Amino acid sequence: MSNARTDDRPGGYRTGPLWLGAGVAFAVLGLGLVVALFGMLEFDERCMQGMTKGPGPLVNTRNQAFPPATVCEFRDGDVTSVGGGALLTGLLWAALLFMTACVFLALLAECFEPPLRGAFAGELVVPMSRTEKVRRTGAAFFVTGSFFLMIYALAGWKLLAGPASACARGADWGAYAPRTVTYSFFPPRATCQYASGMTHRMNPDWFAWLTAGMIAPALLAGLGFVLAYRRRRAERLAGAPAGRPADATGADRTPAT
Repeated sequence: MSNARTDDRPGGYRTGPLWLGAGVAFAVLGLGLVVALFGMLEFDERCMQGMTKGPGPLVNTRNQAFPPATVCEFRDGDVTSVGGGALLTGLLWAALLFMTACVFLALLAECFEPPLRGAFAGELVVPMSRTEKVRRTGAAFFVTGSFFLMIYALAGWKLLAGPASACARGADWGAYAPRTVTYSFFPPRATCQYASGMTHRMNPDWFAWLTAGMIAPALLAGLGFVLAYRRRRAERLAGAPAGRPADATGADRTPAT
């Protein structure tokens, strides 16, 4: 009987190694992005002034979204900043893909309640109460949701404060403030047009799409939290004594006599 009761207890996957792997990949990704962004500083200016040599005369300069890099296009080939190098590009893509896989596998595991049977029960699955499950999924939802809101606020606060004047917000332009030509809230970006006719994007493409992509783990974590809460509520309602309805938290609402 004791074994049967043990097997019927709810279980949860061990997601600690996945979160650890995601944390390491995030640190590598952050460090690589800092190096890549630092290498972009005034790289286009050095190309235009002839300080960076390339095959043939300079034709154009452009910014690469991810990995972030400045590309100087010469007539017979391109020269990129450090972010466009094969080594750093491969490292950043590998870190991004590995981190994404770890985060999504960990969040997906929180949506299921595996049985405590089988050869891998002690290695991959551990006993876990409904309350522990709600707390764990709630913490994941809070972290991923807060990170999404923080990134979105950094990328789109000008749009939220006023989309039509987003490009002119936050600086004293006088009578020649740039106009906001086009904008979108998701992903948060805007095209600014200056008095000279030149256009510039308020946010780099990689930053705008990073903001949009961060909503996926937040939604998945929210799904896990809702499922865990509903399972705990259903279990408490099913365990309430007959004639004594339980509230949403499972507490007995029968008045004291």
